[in-house]
Amino acid sequence: MPQSSGARYSCTPRDPSMPDSGEAAQESLQGMSVGTTQDNLGTRFLSRLLPVGPGCVRKLSLHLQYQQGVRPNVQSSSQTDRQMLSKESLSHGLEFSTPEKNKHAQLDCPEEALWTTRADGRVRLRMDPCCPQLPYTVHRMFYEALDKYGDLSALGFKRQGKWEHISYFQYYLIARKVAKGFLKLGLERAHSVAVLGFNSPEWFFSAVGTVFAGGIVTGIYTTSSPEACQYIAHDCRANIIVVDTQKQLEKILKIWKNLPHLKAVVIYGETLPKKMTNVYTMEEFMELGREVPEETLDSIIDAQQPNQCCVLVYTSGTTGNPKGVMLSQDNITWTARFGSQAGDIQPAEVQQEVVVSYLPLSHIAAQIYDLWTGIQWGAQVCFAEPDALKGSLVNTLREVEPTSHMGVPRVWEKIMERIQEVAAQSGFIRRKMLLWAMSVTLEQNLTCPSSDLKPFTTRLADYLVLAKVRQALGFAKCQKNFYGAAPMTAETQRFFLGLNIRLYAGYGLSETTGPHFMSSPYNYRLYSSGKVVPGCKMKLVNEDTEGIGEICLWGRTIFMGYLNMEDKTCEAIDSEGWLHTGDTGRLDSDGFLYITGRLKELIITAGGENVPPVPIEEAVKMELPIISNAILIGDRRKFLSMLLTLKCTLDPDTSDPTDYLTEQAVEFCQRVGSRASTVSEIVGKKDEAVYQAIEEGIQRVNANAAARPYHIQKWAILERDFSISGGELGPTMKLKRLTVLEKYKDIIDSFYQVQKK
Repeated sequence: MPQSSGARYSCTPRDPSMPDSGEAAQESLQGMSVGTTQDNLGTRFLSRLLPVGPGCVRKLSLHLQYQQGVRPNVQSSSQTDRQMLSKESLSHGLEFSTPEKNKHAQLDCPEEALWTTRADGRVRLRMDPCCPQLPYTVHRMFYEALDKYGDLSALGFKRQGKWEHISYFQYYLIARKVAKGFLKLGLERAHSVAVLGFNSPEWFFSAVGTVFAGGIVTGIYTTSSPEACQYIAHDCRANIIVVDTQKQLEKILKIWKNLPHLKAVVIYGETLPKKMTNVYTMEEFMELGREVPEETLDSIIDAQQPNQCCVLVYTSGTTGNPKGVMLSQDNITWTARFGSQAGDIQPAEVQQEVVVSYLPLSHIAAQIYDLWTGIQWGAQVCFAEPDALKGSLVNTLREVEPTSHMGVPRVWEKIMERIQEVAAQSGFIRRKMLLWAMSVTLEQNLTCPSSDLKPFTTRLADYLVLAKVRQALGFAKCQKNFYGAAPMTAETQRFFLGLNIRLYAGYGLSETTGPHFMSSPYNYRLYSSGKVVPGCKMKLVNEDTEGIGEICLWGRTIFMGYLNMEDKTCEAIDSEGWLHTGDTGRLDSDGFLYITGRLKELIITAGGENVPPVPIEEAVKMELPIISNAILIGDRRKFLSMLLTLKCTLDPDTSDPTDYLTEQAVEFCQRVGSRASTVSEIVGKKDEAVYQAIEEGIQRVNANAAARPYHIQKWAILERDFSISGGELGPTMKLKRLTVLEKYKDIIDSFYQVQKK
């Protein structure tokens, strides 16, 4: 493990200008009625889930007012409502676990160790002058949100083509009902509820209900094979698995016999074709919760502490079996509050954020952004359709008009390619107008990135052209556009900057509960990953002459440990509690972080040269707009080589790459004198014009290289672009380099076999 001596440190104090939930104004939310519009919108859906309907929401509202010492106005209440105020109602039906009841119990058994590998373990929290905020539980976070946001719309979803909404009051009540259902099915403390389904209100209810019930919520990617599901469900000791479709249920039925801890399965998206033992529909499951007293759930909530595990996020397993990243209640609540503040996410008192949930919730980026941050600040989360990444996402964005949006780089790239295709098919004048507008806007944003005073031509270009493009994309009201989970090309960032859409980067890992660095409208620098989140620390170890070193992180975001993997945990966390990320980067003079690569991906040639692959790969893609993926080869080899894929359209049903080139790729072919319109035409016939153009582009990249060992000497075009189904990309479309090297081993070996002759 690298030593910390001689490392560069960065610790940013809390920004006093950022809103604090205890200081935020609440006047605009006081006096709001409960159980009216929201109840009507979600009646059909909620009738299956809420225990007694709108009256229960009103009971909770009155209870909250009593907790605050406010005497509610009941003059206009019906006789039924007045009965709800009885002493018996309040003591039995409404004595929910309050912050006051458990705030003195926080960390009454402080632990010495900074990490654990036990699901029932506890850790010493990284309390420090940098991050002195008192820790609290997920339930307390939600309960305090009710006081401020209870009547606001929390979740939006489509039923039979119509948008319906659920308020935060209703959300809380359903989560309690779900928690009691899990307890009835036998959920044990520190055991898991695994969720295998697309983003939906039920995913959220299951997650929050699991935590309330003292369990650990564990997401499983919907693309996982039965074998992958078995590994995760067995490792996390899942007592219950929640699935959304018959297809996902069939995966679990195949492996159930190998899961000794599994007691029940709940399906919510489709009906069961026949009755099965220990398999419940959501309606049946919710009825089970009625049998569990509220006091039983309250006692479980009261016993929870911030340094206990409540979330498991499994890594994508690019180098062996997935690792279960254990996140504590403090990890979740601290990051949901302070990580989001660093990204300028607003509390609903200032402006209710509207976001679209579509990225896999089994990934930490989507889970912390959509689920937990939403509760912290009272955001409205609207769920996209399951086929969002196959084309329907733009329709949802247009209908919802989010104020904040996050996408992995591949999503932004696909949006860019779609705009380019539409532009190519447009008339001459429209195409020229778009190119002109993007050109003047990009120049302005590059030369004066911080200036609010735009020249007349820039404002005219935005008014006439770019505003309409953003509206067509659903970004008319979007003030913050984020990306993370993988590197983004300079081409993509500059393209959206030309549309007057800044893409704000975040940097972190599952092991940092998501963001440890964030960009925002107030902390932005092109190509950087932003600044360290206030309250967190970072340092660079083993820096080279250019100031590039391994990124090490410390703070309340750092995970508890890998479940059941002590050796892997010790590799990741050093004796002082620093997380060694394995990523390399540098800091500029203002504290902005620039990621340069991964230690494990660093190519060391047979001649001993250290070659970071990413800059060379990016240079090739910038030079050759027909290239989709470029993978540099050369570890322990005599020279560098490269695998290339071409930009092609995606199958609308499967999202798999087709044989047809994109409009941008076809344009490239035409410019170099080729009539090719498919990948097979180019690769199968070794299209002379295209191959010559690619060779010339690679020679231009070589000409700019620092030295000859950095030159690409051989390359090959693959017959198919990378994909999730092909195994080259992970669930978040992140490249799996080891898989690529193994899958195309014969092609790679041929580069070097020829050299020996």
